[in-house]
Amino acid sequence: MLTIQEYFDTLRGKSIAVIGMGVSNTPLIRMMLRAGLKGTVCDKAPREKISEQARELESLGARLRLGPDYLTKLYKFDLIFRTPGLSPNTPELKEAVEHGSVLTSEMELFFQLCPCTLVGVTGSDGKTTTTTIIAELLKKAGRTVHVGGNIGHPLLAEADTIRPTDWA
Repeated sequence: MLTIQEYFDTLRGKSIAVIGMGVSNTPLIRMMLRAGLKGTVCDKAPREKISEQARELESLGARLRLGPDYLTKLYKFDLIFRTPGLSPNTPELKEAVEHGSVLTSEMELFFQLCPCTLVGVTGSDGKTTTTTIIAELLKKAGRTVHVGGNIGHPLLAEADTIRPTDWA
């Protein structure tokens, strides 16, 4: 199983886009930039709305594509990390994949790198409550549990510290 750094090493020389500067992607963006990768961050928000975050990411080396045209010409990227709220069936993403871009997400990368048993909770209502209950049951059973995902706490930055005997 690869570490995060080993995975990032495989991306050297590739053009990378990260769509969305939200909770799940911002730690991924910071990690990539600090690992020396170049990346373009695409977000529909105008600069005025996210100026502080935009300045921070630019200071780390990110190129930004903000506003209504944030999804244009995605086919120029080798690898695209999409935000959880953007369907992979979005026409611009489908076009990029048809041109050879690899489409993935922060969560999918975590699944690839995480060495332990994963419990996934999906649905439209009750995910956080259900996740919390499962985590508490596992903790009571003596397990080390890492709680996160698309509920406000991405686990990717912790993947290298998770042990095979843990649960996420």
